[in-house]
Amino acid sequence: MAVSVREVAALAKVSVGTVSNVMNRPDKVSPDTVERVQAAIRQLGFVRNDAARQLRAGRSRSIGLVVLDVGNPFFTDLARGAEKRAAEAGLTVLLGNSDDDVLRENAYLDLFEEQRVFGVLVSPVDDANERLAGLRERGTATVLIDREAGDQSFSSVSVDDPAGGFAAAKHLLERGRRRLAFVGGPASLRQVADRLAGARRAVAEQAGASLDVIETTALSVLEGRRAGEAILARPQAERPDAVFAANDLLALGVLQALNMSGGIRVPGDIALIGYDDIAFAAAAVVPLSSIRQPSELIGYTAVDLLLREAAGGAAAEHEQVVFQPELVVRASTGG
Repeated sequence: MAVSVREVAALAKVSVGTVSNVMNRPDKVSPDTVERVQAAIRQLGFVRNDAARQLRAGRSRSIGLVVLDVGNPFFTDLARGAEKRAAEAGLTVLLGNSDDDVLRENAYLDLFEEQRVFGVLVSPVDDANERLAGLRERGTATVLIDREAGDQSFSSVSVDDPAGGFAAAKHLLERGRRRLAFVGGPASLRQVADRLAGARRAVAEQAGASLDVIETTALSVLEGRRAGEAILARPQAERPDAVFAANDLLALGVLQALNMSGGIRVPGDIALIGYDDIAFAAAAVVPLSSIRQPSELIGYTAVDLLLREAAGGAAAEHEQVVFQPELVVRASTGG
């Protein structure tokens, strides 16, 4: 038979309200009392009925997080930052991977709404915010991550991707490269489009420079390798002398293809720069130059905004936090 809260309170010689505070707001209870209640919980084997608690409270103590690609270390680090801030607030994070698929994204949003989560953090696949607007109108606080709402109708945490794209291309141009190629896709992803726009602006400012676009179907190592093989298949005179990849996974794939050819030197023949500065970038066989995003800080800040959104309700003021990217120079561009 299940152990009740009253039994825990009786064994610990405290009130039922004190037991509730220990489980939900331990900062309001003295350390000695917390230890006594926790000892009683362990001794009796008490397991609280979280579903019943959610029904009474109206919301669970979980945050739903939907990312584009859980296999990308950038999103792994972002989730770590979100978990850290959530834990400080007594919340947990439930992770969903949309895999760049709107239908999968909507399925997770539906599931999180059914679970009556405290709020939702989402890196949306496209610009359609009707589903997210409906979620918020029905009482679920929502914050965009790694994307800014064009009309500022949602709180968001993002990085200035046009500035990052500009910095990447400008760095290659300053290294004396003039035939640049951008590897990235799909073009429908806002992050890809913004990074390409920044690169185009830098190239437009440099006389005699050009920018070729090699579109990929995903931001993966495999797609990067395919792009690298496509570059190798070109006549030598038509190859770029520098590549800007839309993320580090693509850049690592390009690097693999170029290295396996045996005849192309990085950075001697082709300079290469990525985006995100994941841990693997510095550990690559040719350490990879990259545009760093503060991934953990993005996740941490997003939960902070979500807490303020939830506290403010319908009257909450929407905030847009935009971090500036940082150029990290390594051997792949001659650093």
